[in-house]
This record gives sequence, C-alpha cells and structure tokens, in this order.
Amino acid sequence: MSKELPLSPIVLVQQLQALSQTGLTYARDVHDIKRYESLREIATNLMTQLLEMEPHVVLGRVYCAQQGYATPKIDARAVIVCDNKVLLVKEADDGGWSLPGGWVDVGDSPCGAIRREVWEETGLEVVTNRLIGVWDRNQHGHPPYPWHVYKLFFHCTETGGSLQPGEETADMAYFSLDNLPPLSLTRVVPEEIFTSMRIINENGEPWCD
Repeated sequence: MSKELPLSPIVLVQQLQALSQTGLTYARDVHDIKRYESLREIATNLMTQLLEMEPHVVLGRVYCAQQGYATPKIDARAVIVCDNKVLLVKEADDGGWSLPGGWVDVGDSPCGAIRREVWEETGLEVVTNRLIGVWDRNQHGHPPYPWHVYKLFFHCTETGGSLQPGEETADMAYFSLDNLPPLSLTRVVPEEIFTSMRIINENGEPWCD
C-alpha cells in the first residue's frame, strides 16, 4: 500500500470548514452547536491567513453563506478545438484567459450547464461530444480557494452562433498550445489544457482524479 502524501494547508482548512458546516446542519445540542461554531471560527482564521482576506469576508460571504451537508462544488469547462487550436476567453475580472465555463447551477445537467456557459461567454452554440476529464482542483497547482472544487472538462463542437464577448468576458480567440496567453490560474492551469488536448487528439481515456 503506497504512503499517502500529507494534506496541504488549504485542504486541511477546507476539511475543517466542511466539518463545521455539516456539524451545524445536524447538531441539536447547544454545546455541540457552540463547538462547531468554534471550529468554523478556527477555519475562518486560518483561511484568512492563507488567502489574505478580511475575516468578516471569509466568515460572512463564504462560510456562513453555506448550509447543509458540505460537498465539493462543481465547475464545468468546455474544450472547443479548431485547426488544433483551443478556444480561450479573457476573463473581465482578472484579465487572465480561461476555457469557457463556470459553476454548474442547481437544476442544470452537466451538459446543459456547459452549453449555457459557452453561449453566455462566447455567443457560440455547441454540442457536448463527451466528458474528457474530472479534476480535483486541489491537486493541480491552482491558487488556494475557500472551497473544494471538482472540475468537469467536456470536448465540445461548435454548431452555431458567432463569437462575441459576454458580460464576464473581455475577449476570445483560438490559441495553439505553444502560444498560450497568461491564464486565469484560479480557473484553469496549463496541465488541464495540455492533457485535454492530448485526450481529444488521441481519442484517449478521460482524465479522472
């Protein structure tokens, strides 16, 4: 049996927050509630240091806003290829480039979510060919983030529409793998793009963490 690698600080804090959130969901004893609230406060203080955010922002906008049994969030990304180049969008908030996509909303199917995100961000209509990757955001060099996120990558094909920026995108273009622009690393890292393109070109097995 292989020895597991030690967990990173960000993963440990995510786990603390998840324990406090789930505990507060089910706890009924007043003393247990106070213990889980203390656990949430510890997670807040640690996350504040890791992300250099104000404590009231972490607690109010991030942790207290989450209720119910804690589970990973789902992010969906589209890999759209033309002449062996991949379509990237320039994010309006940080100026970095990313694969089109975003959060899967409640009520969305995974494929429906990525079609909606592509339409909103690029003006293109697409079909989803297949799922080519399920990535654990914590394992691939993304900047620290308050939540644990699973990232779904879909190979998509354009079927209509025309390229035009959306409310969250400032620009878009097709790029070759040897000429990628500065990426929005909170959303996508080079390994995910390179691996996705290899899987598409070789008709390989999907990536799965």
